[in-house]
Amino acid sequence: MRPPRLSSVVERRLLVNYRVDPDAAASLVPPPMRPQLVGGWAVAGICLIRLGQLRPSRLSGWVGLRSENAAHRIAVEWDGPQGRSTGVYIPRRDSGSAINVLAGGRLFPGKHSLARFDVRETAQDVHVAFTSQDKMVSVSVDVRTTERFQGSELFADLAQASDFFRRGSAGFSATRSGQCLDGLELQTDAWQVEPVDIQSVRSTVFDDRDRFPPGSAVLDCALLMRQVPATWHPLPPLRVDAGSTPAGNSAHPE
Repeated sequence: MRPPRLSSVVERRLLVNYRVDPDAAASLVPPPMRPQLVGGWAVAGICLIRLGQLRPSRLSGWVGLRSENAAHRIAVEWDGPQGRSTGVYIPRRDSGSAINVLAGGRLFPGKHSLARFDVRETAQDVHVAFTSQDKMVSVSVDVRTTERFQGSELFADLAQASDFFRRGSAGFSATRSGQCLDGLELQTDAWQVEPVDIQSVRSTVFDDRDRFPPGSAVLDCALLMRQVPATWHPLPPLRVDAGSTPAGNSAHPE
């Protein structure tokens, strides 16, 4: 049975982005995917998203769910029937919602692991932290809104960064079987991002020197979305090459 299309409001979506050594990124990505490069760097990061009014699109918003979620992502490209495609590979999703954990990978694409979130927000400041129940992943991010996009070596300006991430709105997640990737695409007519200054970031994934030796994963920039209506469209599963599961990944960045 094909999963339903979902509607939601993206109450907050914080994209924390790293420029990553291509070889390090390639070791985490299953063929036929390969890292999408910008200025010779791979692009990876963490999406910290709070969804409101999440429900099958045929239902009205008052029955929707609200949840805090996180996804570790690597920008990728691959060759398909229509030529080169772009999106993100998501080796791990975490959620503060037990419903998302139970339904993810079953009723809608993307297996989720349960996590405890700590969130504090004002109009100018955003703090999002979480620790997974299995203790494998921990993240803490603090940012402050600003009027200028600066400091990035990946993107020349806000428009370029916004366009890159909008074109990578198709996300493919590792599955329990390991034979294919679940696909889900974010669609919205109200896409808008704003720049933020990064105050602090801690990530057990990107700070792991076994996975990312010094200099191979460098914090680059962060972008913020708020109060954006969006729909989530299931995509046909993408089959991975036999025996191509990235070493040490097995659906989780462990």
